[in-house]
Amino acid sequence: MAQRGPPQNRIGLSTLIEEIKRPLLIHRANFPISDRPPNFKDTDTMVIFAKRFTRKVAIVTASTQGIGFSIAERLGLEGASVVISSRKQKNVDEAVEKLKGKGIDVFGVACHVSNVQQRKNLIDETIKKYGKIDVVVSNAAANPTVDPILDVPESVLEKLWEINVKASILLLKDAAPHLTNGSSVVFISSITAYQPPSSMAMYGVTKTALLGLTKALAAEMAPKTRVNCVAPGFVPTRFADFLTSNDSIRKAIEEKALLNRLGTTEDMAAATAFLASDDASYITGETLVVAGGTPSRL
Repeated sequence: MAQRGPPQNRIGLSTLIEEIKRPLLIHRANFPISDRPPNFKDTDTMVIFAKRFTRKVAIVTASTQGIGFSIAERLGLEGASVVISSRKQKNVDEAVEKLKGKGIDVFGVACHVSNVQQRKNLIDETIKKYGKIDVVVSNAAANPTVDPILDVPESVLEKLWEINVKASILLLKDAAPHLTNGSSVVFISSITAYQPPSSMAMYGVTKTALLGLTKALAAEMAPKTRVNCVAPGFVPTRFADFLTSNDSIRKAIEEKALLNRLGTTEDMAAATAFLASDDASYITGETLVVAGGTPSRL
């Protein structure tokens, strides 16, 4: 019997899967009318993402602008039902409309994460609406001072701890009974966790705490839930505007990054979506630094 040669014009299963998952740039002419999101114009192109979060429910705190909004948007474009939150109802309503305009299933709840009743309400409303929680992204943070640590008033120290660390713990305490098997938690830390700049010293300390919290909770919540962390570099958002809008400071930040640029909110959303997805199913207790090669060693 003649020996068969290798099959021709075939690709491996792993290659096929990667091709399916790869985001595609699709023109309107090739995008079925029935699948087009609202407000999609004749001249539009759009990126179609893999649907890694289909039938999953994700909560993203502080998600009406900046990095949080981009994370909610990315998860939603990948199929998640997204619950967004912010302190002001007006901001929540505006963000909900923006996300709905992109065809995302989104629900908004006003929530100040340091308020015990509002935290519980965020979880209760999510369960009432969707019945479960698959992903929690804890993004809320505050930086109310640029003082050296020893000059920071006690009340400000308490506020930093309350919002940047304690609220993340208590939110998960409320969410934990509703987390599904295979669920994922992602904390948003900061490059300042590794080397706090003088203008963000105490803020950086609280972000360092999230690195340890990630390790501790990963052990406590395994194997049901994975817990990871993203440490963004500097991104030109309203939160970091006092740094990134200053030309000399911005240049110094860019020079420290091997890629010689600031990050984008989309960079942070992509990293968060990866850690939250099943693509990272064997990753827990880790922090992914997304800072363009900016030094990041404790």
